[in-house]
Amino acid sequence: MAEETVAEQKVNYYEGMFLVDSAQYATDPDGMTELLVGLIEKAGGEIAAHRAWQDGRLAYEIQGRRKGLHYLLMFTMPTDRLDDLDRACRLNDKVLRQMIIRHPHVLFEAMVNSIDPEATDEESDGSEGSEAADVPDAAVASAE
Repeated sequence: MAEETVAEQKVNYYEGMFLVDSAQYATDPDGMTELLVGLIEKAGGEIAAHRAWQDGRLAYEIQGRRKGLHYLLMFTMPTDRLDDLDRACRLNDKVLRQMIIRHPHVLFEAMVNSIDPEATDEESDGSEGSEAADVPDAAVASAE
């Protein structure tokens, strides 16, 4: 199911793509990451995985900038707090553009696993994740 109810609030699974100035990110990558993670956490979200995605030339100038970095964040958030996140991003001059997409749980887990494989192992109860991690090692050992 793509939604969970926590204290009568719908919590959905989201992918956020944030466009930031690549020069500012290159100067302070940790600070920019903390800024983006902080925006989501202040709006009531929980980060599942994140990473810098693509740095390059923009198709057209945005706020006087010709280069930008796309930063991908996978997070959960109550549905009613999404407007707060959108407003915070629009008011922040370091975020040039943002796009947020809601995903079903299965797709969300697959994307989190592709970004940060350890994140899904930590969220599982331990028994399934450790067995799944051991199977490929055994297959590799027998193939050698």
